[in-house]
Amino acid sequence: MSTPDFEPLRDIDLPATDALLREDVKRLGALVGEILAEQVSPDFLDDVEALRIASIRRREAGAPIEDVAKGLRGLPLDRAELLVRAFASYFQAVNLAERVHRIRRRRDYQRLGESPQPGGLEDSLRKLRDEGVPAEAVLALLPRLRVEPVFTAHPTEAIRRALLEKESEVVRCLVEDIDRNLTPQERRADIERMRLALTASWQTDETPPEKPTVADEFEHVAYYLSDVLYRVLPVFHETFLEALQAVYGKSPDELPPLLGFGSWVGGDMDGNPNVGAHTIAATLTSQRAIVLGRYRRELEKLADLLSQTEGRVGVDDRLVQRADDYAHRFPEAADAIKARHSDMPYRRFLTLLAARIAATDGDAADGYAGPDDFLADLRLVEASLQAHQGEHAGGFAVRRLLRRVQAFGFHLATLDLRQESTQHDAALAALLDDEPFPERDWSDRAQRLRALLTGEARAAKPAAEDARGVLDVFRTVADALPRYGSRAIGPYIISMSRSAADALAVLALAKLGGCIDGNGAVPLDVAPLFETVDDLDNAADTLRSLFADTVYRQHLRSRGDRQVVMLGYSDSAKDGGLVASRWALQQTQVALTALAAEAGVRIAFFHGRGGSLSRGGGKTGRAVIAAPRGSVDGYLRLTEQGEVIHRKYGIRAIALRNLEQASGAVLRATLRPRQPEPREARWREMAAHIAATARAHYRGLVYESEGFVPYFRDATPIDVIERLRIGSRPSKRGNAGGVSSLRAIPWVFAWSQNRCGLTAWLGVGTGLAEGVRRYGQDDVAEMARDWPFFATLVDDVEMVLAKSDLGIFERYSELAGPAHERFYPLIAEEFARARDTILALKGSPRLLDGDFRLRQSIRLRNPYVDPISLLQVDLLARWRAEDRPEQGPLFHALVTTVNGIAAGVQNTG
Repeated sequence: MSTPDFEPLRDIDLPATDALLREDVKRLGALVGEILAEQVSPDFLDDVEALRIASIRRREAGAPIEDVAKGLRGLPLDRAELLVRAFASYFQAVNLAERVHRIRRRRDYQRLGESPQPGGLEDSLRKLRDEGVPAEAVLALLPRLRVEPVFTAHPTEAIRRALLEKESEVVRCLVEDIDRNLTPQERRADIERMRLALTASWQTDETPPEKPTVADEFEHVAYYLSDVLYRVLPVFHETFLEALQAVYGKSPDELPPLLGFGSWVGGDMDGNPNVGAHTIAATLTSQRAIVLGRYRRELEKLADLLSQTEGRVGVDDRLVQRADDYAHRFPEAADAIKARHSDMPYRRFLTLLAARIAATDGDAADGYAGPDDFLADLRLVEASLQAHQGEHAGGFAVRRLLRRVQAFGFHLATLDLRQESTQHDAALAALLDDEPFPERDWSDRAQRLRALLTGEARAAKPAAEDARGVLDVFRTVADALPRYGSRAIGPYIISMSRSAADALAVLALAKLGGCIDGNGAVPLDVAPLFETVDDLDNAADTLRSLFADTVYRQHLRSRGDRQVVMLGYSDSAKDGGLVASRWALQQTQVALTALAAEAGVRIAFFHGRGGSLSRGGGKTGRAVIAAPRGSVDGYLRLTEQGEVIHRKYGIRAIALRNLEQASGAVLRATLRPRQPEPREARWREMAAHIAATARAHYRGLVYESEGFVPYFRDATPIDVIERLRIGSRPSKRGNAGGVSSLRAIPWVFAWSQNRCGLTAWLGVGTGLAEGVRRYGQDDVAEMARDWPFFATLVDDVEMVLAKSDLGIFERYSELAGPAHERFYPLIAEEFARARDTILALKGSPRLLDGDFRLRQSIRLRNPYVDPISLLQVDLLARWRAEDRPEQGPLFHALVTTVNGIAAGVQNTG
């Protein structure tokens, strides 16, 4: 039989610029169809096509959902799983084609040269110039401009590394033919390469047989750090310099390091018994080995490149002398240099540098003490080249390595540490031999901690067994800092921070663990993490107490009078709903920025953003621009989690684009913050009232409605998610039941799987409707149009509403039995209220009327994810009827549906 014509875009009007996207989707889809016919059967492909057509008919012609569902009930498990995997394969094709099309659009802007791509560095600098910002102001900001993505190990990534590598092969093939310049023979060869990668993916299980360890999670994150960002980093700096030159006609001789990268893998102890001192030590060792291995390979390539010979060109005497010194230190490496290369001074020197890097990796005495000495050697090469007509004979390549060493050091990524405040209190109770210590008033605890820090008191049981694990962390850090450098360890983040005592507790434990420098100061930034809405509201009181504390201010002085504060988007939204969370976060940043300025402290906000909208996800650049005036101040540090890492950093060109967008937004928010807005006082009053109303509605259903928790567990696949093998950390804090103990990620994941999206819009409709009733539709619409904070909130909710499908969700809700009749109408009513109110405020006839690309992207995927959702409903009922077995074909098929829906909606947690 012939392969069906896979062209899901054929009924969608696309602009001329997207014609090649249509071709790529059709080409990949046809390949997937051929693979399905070959790997399963032609009849199976016919079944897939029939389901696809029925699903499209439901979407485009209003056919009953039952027309799709009836063919999916009671399917044999092997057939059901094959269908899910088939549709997921089509998602993969669409996702890859869209990512490559982003690269194509970027190239089109660069090729035409008429105007820079919106949101990029040149576009941001042009806007600053046009708004009157001089070059001197931009150059003055550069030494403190810093963008730091931090990769977490949160269990939301459902793609194995083996599959990521096969995706990369398909992307390479598409990029090679991005402008259709290949010969027919070359194109045929690429099609075979893509066929190989896609077929191998089909034959690879999406789910690993064992739950990943912390080491597995590190390997996953290391892929992006060492395979993508290591290559992208110098290109970013070169792009920045080119943009400065193009816009202002001037640029500095050398850019300071503008990017840094962090990781939580191996250091995030919060609720994860698998993480502690041993994983911190192992992760630091692994990170150093990776980056030193990268440097060594790059030095070897440079040695081949810089083949200049004596007599043809001069060379700096200092370089020659240092090469002679290294030849004595590393005689084996010197002897291995071929005699015919003895007249090549750069090749000789770089070969010996590679030997010293190898010695460093092996902790030999002749290794580098730190990256500064290595940088000094590389600068010798750079200076010698510049002085002897070598700028275009190797200078560019040497500078690329210099920039990498400046950013990655000998640590690759800064390892953050995180632990919950109650764990510190428990350890201190044991050390002080004071069992009631955790329950004492925070001021009493703070007083005792100050006495420990000033030496006025000592621990009653300094070797208490119950404190050993906590103290071992600080001992490990104390041992690590001299070896890996000060940038190897990031802030120590305190989850569930509620008072100044929580920060003092970390300082006291660090001192008891011997983690102090030569001046007796703790060499760590202590970062309180404010997570719930109430904690965010009380954050100013906590910081005010810390800034007034003489012991803590002494610590701050040792850290350059800079206070890191982490803001929790996930738990605050789970606690009070999206509107209350966003409002609390906005208010907290305003209050803490003002408080820090009064205290003479520079505040550095660390944004704990997740992948989904209700966990802080969304467009980073737009969020930065919408931040309160003065809160950015040249600095952006944010978490990148789960599938977001793959989507934003899986392809080098897209990683570069994301870094440009974030940096451009930081430049603009810092140098041209929004002007004071006379209407903002009233807007704040309105937003506070809307947020309070929305929060009351959200909590009324989620926390205060009897029977909601059992309904949630029946109407979502949370019981499957809790059993997934995609993260080393438990899904709950402790053993308590209910929503409160559940982590934000599985909470959001569950509601995205059933296509409801409740975590993002519940309470929004009620809050906005109350705002319209109280202040009038025109005033609320004006606020939603003219205030970036509120405009971003409304746009984000609109996007989730467009992705949600209450018709599909109703099938999940019916799994809850009688509870469906009670809760589904309430949820559906609030969904309709949110949708209708937002459309009225925007004066739009349909959701996403102003975002053509996103609307069509959702339209493209929905018919393919619908059958998977309906299959999941059927399999859930069967699995629960069999008492939820965690092994066997039924559970495996269910897990496949979870992965498939996640790929289709491009969202997990």
